[in-house]
Amino acid sequence: MKQKTDVPQGTLALMVLKTLDVLGSLHGYGIARRIEQISGDLLAVNQGTLYPVLLKLEQEGVIASEWGASENNRRARFYRLTKEGRKQLQLETQDWEQTAAIIGRFFAAKAEDLS
Repeated sequence: MKQKTDVPQGTLALMVLKTLDVLGSLHGYGIARRIEQISGDLLAVNQGTLYPVLLKLEQEGVIASEWGASENNRRARFYRLTKEGRKQLQLETQDWEQTAAIIGRFFAAKAEDLS
């Protein structure tokens, strides 16, 4: 059985934006499950962490929400990416790709490369 780890700090907002970009409108529980699923069940999304991030993203205007009925016909708040959210996702994706490339250089570096 795989050990789930918490989502690294600072990455949950980006994961939420990308999840909504790929899958469209989802309720909070659905977002959490999709992030866990996409991670190969290696990450655990704590509801107490997710909802403050959703509120923050909504206050920033990068996501919007409206009430609707979930798959089991319960009232739920559904979140969707806004136009501003798509721009933010693009910027953050570029930043993360650049950061990953820099870290990759360190893992690939050998002593002879540094002399």
